[in-house]
Amino acid sequence: MVHVIASIRVKSGCLQEYVSLFKQNVPNVLAEQGCVQYTPCVDADTGWPAQELDPRRLTVVEQWESMDALRAHSRAPHMVAFRKTVGHLVESVALQVVEEA
Repeated sequence: MVHVIASIRVKSGCLQEYVSLFKQNVPNVLAEQGCVQYTPCVDADTGWPAQELDPRRLTVVEQWESMDALRAHSRAPHMVAFRKTVGHLVESVALQVVEEA
């Protein structure tokens, strides 16, 4: 299993628009071969000092059956189109891709 934590920071005032467009694409991703989980999340305020809240961040929790499935996802036509559609809203993207130890 391959796990991905994608952190997308959007421009000020754009989170709701980005989330709406993102959710429209979720069914396409879940239909991809090898996709186990693809969940958009926003920060939950726990009050814990170690937590860094960011009201402009969408975190995507992903799980894929294999690295090949993840690579295919990055090239899928609906992902290419999605990135073009939302590109003007995005400030930065950071990925953490991990496998079980």
